[in-house]
Amino acid sequence: MRLGITLGATAIALAAVAPAADAFCGFYINGSDQKMFNDATQVVLMRQGTRTVLSMQNDFRGPLSDFAMVVPVPVVLKEADVKTLDKGVFDRIDALGSPRLVEYWEQDPCMPRYDAERDTIGRASKPTATPRSSDAKQDGVKIEASFSVGEYKILILSATDSSGLGRWLAGNGYKIPPGAEPYLRPYVESGSKFFVAKVDPKKVKMVGNRAALSPLRFNYDSDEFALPIRLGMANADGKQDLIVNILADKRYEVANYKNVVIPTNFDVKNDVRTRFGEFYAALFDKTVEANPGAVVTEYAWTTNPSFKCDPCPPQVPADADAMTLGGDVVGGRLGQGYYVLTRLHARYGKGDMKDDLRFKEAKAITGGRETWSKQGLEYGAQPSSENYFQARYAIRHWWTGAINCPNPNRGVWGGPPDGRYQAPIAASKVAFAPRGKLELASVIKRDLWEINYKRTPTPTPGSRGAPTPGPNGFAKPPGGNKAMGFGLGVLGGALGIFLGRLTARRRK
Repeated sequence: MRLGITLGATAIALAAVAPAADAFCGFYINGSDQKMFNDATQVVLMRQGTRTVLSMQNDFRGPLSDFAMVVPVPVVLKEADVKTLDKGVFDRIDALGSPRLVEYWEQDPCMPRYDAERDTIGRASKPTATPRSSDAKQDGVKIEASFSVGEYKILILSATDSSGLGRWLAGNGYKIPPGAEPYLRPYVESGSKFFVAKVDPKKVKMVGNRAALSPLRFNYDSDEFALPIRLGMANADGKQDLIVNILADKRYEVANYKNVVIPTNFDVKNDVRTRFGEFYAALFDKTVEANPGAVVTEYAWTTNPSFKCDPCPPQVPADADAMTLGGDVVGGRLGQGYYVLTRLHARYGKGDMKDDLRFKEAKAITGGRETWSKQGLEYGAQPSSENYFQARYAIRHWWTGAINCPNPNRGVWGGPPDGRYQAPIAASKVAFAPRGKLELASVIKRDLWEINYKRTPTPTPGSRGAPTPGPNGFAKPPGGNKAMGFGLGVLGGALGIFLGRLTARRRK
């Protein structure tokens, strides 16, 4: 069967202040005239062969009275295909793929170190991983299935006419968003069914002015791997951010829009630490501005139970999360926690996207790690045998103490002088981060050649031993371009420990 379905997911941010919204794969309907807007839709999709398991969490603004959501699905779902989940699994998957900010300190330049030509520790090209009622018949609507799950009353509808479906919903007490019929039409014409989840307000917890609904999970078989974003535009309130998290045995990208990877692995100024959400939103916007209509790859990483990330955010998926998100349905290695997590990010307005998102398998890429070569720190995305790509940015602190040796070794990076653990900062809820208040050019330390964007020039340092800009956009220490470092996401102790390897790593 060649029918599409949702596979959106979580957008994350540092401050919920701007009136942005995350995209929703269906639309909301409600028995009142009050407006309803989707603010945060989190969807995690597990895909193997033609089997898809979709887990979706929604928060919304608006009245609970007669609330329901409508999502197109490719087949008639049965009660056994639908269940509710704990919200924590969404937070952990979201954190794993989030853009991250790390922090490094230059180690004592007079500290003895290994011979640069012989030590190869830390040069690996990839991390080492172990293994009413309206007349349904007259309107061309058929109730294919009806059952309850948690606080939801589920109906599975089929329809022969989009206007008839609208009349049926209205006749049963729902008021669909104005202008929704054209969005329904292509799904009706393609033979999609409609998953209608009605909510019992007595069973819903309110958080502020938003209803925190229990996440829903359902599974189905379909040859086509697609996201029906056009239906979600019926509830659009300005720009929408859609983040798609896909768990599969390969990386995915879109087949019908331009693909671009986010610029990664460059240094930023200290101010970014407290404004990371704003910084990343500005970087994302400039990337899309340079690539209109593109879908941005932010993360593609090969994960297994003993190696999930490098550096890791404070919160990572539990071993059982893979089963919760569909491993019990698809089985095999995905259920055991061996998967590639792909994170795709799109931002669009009501008229920007003319077609649904359609997905295809993509070749593996790597990038965004503390990996050095003679040319400097790696940047961009490079072809690879495994997926190890992430959006990663760094604040670096050069040594400010005395240098009393004849041949100081500059650019040796590690943890803070006091030896305290420094966890990476994740860019959370970027869809809600303030926009237009941070000038990206003023906080980056190299030109972003990938998107033809220039930084604001800064005076050349003139103090003794001060670094000057190097060809890779990272500060070049006096006397050479040798450097070594290790990921702070796994640092601990005075010099840190990097996944049980040695206490220092050399990058050349």
